[in-house]
Amino acid sequence: MMPALTIQRFWANWLVWMLMLLSAGLGALFVVALEHLTDARWSVPLRRTAERVSGLVVPGSVAALVALFSLKVLYPWARPEAVTMPLVMAKAGWLNIPFFIARTLVCVALWLLSWKVLAGGSLKQDESRALVWTLRLRRFSPFFLVVMGLTTLVVAFDWISSLEPEWYSDVIGVYLFSGMFLAGLSAVVLAVSHLIEKGRLPQVRFDHLYNLGAWMFAFTVFWSYIAFAQYLLMWYADLPEEVYWYQQRSHGPWRGLCLVLALAHFVIPFFALVPQDAKGDLKRLKRVAVLVLAAHFLDLYWLVFPVLGDRPLFSWPELSFACFFVGLAVLWVRRSMSQGADMPVGDPFLEEGLAFKL
Repeated sequence: MMPALTIQRFWANWLVWMLMLLSAGLGALFVVALEHLTDARWSVPLRRTAERVSGLVVPGSVAALVALFSLKVLYPWARPEAVTMPLVMAKAGWLNIPFFIARTLVCVALWLLSWKVLAGGSLKQDESRALVWTLRLRRFSPFFLVVMGLTTLVVAFDWISSLEPEWYSDVIGVYLFSGMFLAGLSAVVLAVSHLIEKGRLPQVRFDHLYNLGAWMFAFTVFWSYIAFAQYLLMWYADLPEEVYWYQQRSHGPWRGLCLVLALAHFVIPFFALVPQDAKGDLKRLKRVAVLVLAAHFLDLYWLVFPVLGDRPLFSWPELSFACFFVGLAVLWVRRSMSQGADMPVGDPFLEEGLAFKL
């Protein structure tokens, strides 16, 4: 039989990369829905790229279904000995395997439906050139924003917080959402950069890129604010059932990773994007996007892996998972790049979006 730590390590890696795929896919889909909801014109030439990246919700959803096999391996509340843990048993109405599986299935169904409507509807509009699709997508977008908010809370509470079920945080859902949106936005920036370098988006200019950079800058600050707010609330309250979680992640061997996370997720991106011209500089945006995606991975790793022990684990299993999931994501997005036009040519506001100026 495989050692227990080896099995736990396998599923911990799977969980981190499942969350990474969902972050990029759902974050990009949130960008699409937000553009429809606000009737943004500047982003119309870039929306097809975001729709393509949002397709990562498909492999992410499959990975979430597979991850259900990890419950009795990673989650203390799913094991028989949970009956001896009073605080865990008090949450048994929520933390039980049948209800957990049901919530996951509902989340996956809502994600795939939303992706089908928002991305698939845009492709259908290219064929019909009908304004009715713009109205349908605009009406559906508020529904997805609600779906995104609620399912992100479920993912945060179920897949992350319940790894240590005696701990809880009222802010963990917002914390995960801010990281997801930033990861999705960074993935879109990398995809846009790739298409521009290939000469497939010749009409995209500094003005369009500037708004992408401004969003990245804004949500870098927002993520940092939420991260600090969560820490500050627990530090100030100093409750034993809360502070042990941060104690484990900010002391000993984990202290270095905590500092790297602060630098890579906030300090460096913040100062890199502070200059006005930097927000529209494609090369700088590309470098910052790569850094932010790497930092989001470290963030998820920092959330999950401390349950395995007192020190970080970085070796061939982590490298193998990285190669597999990064390769899968790149191949999936590359395949999506061949579907439909590079811009939503059926959108009646495309010309206005191409003419956008700051």
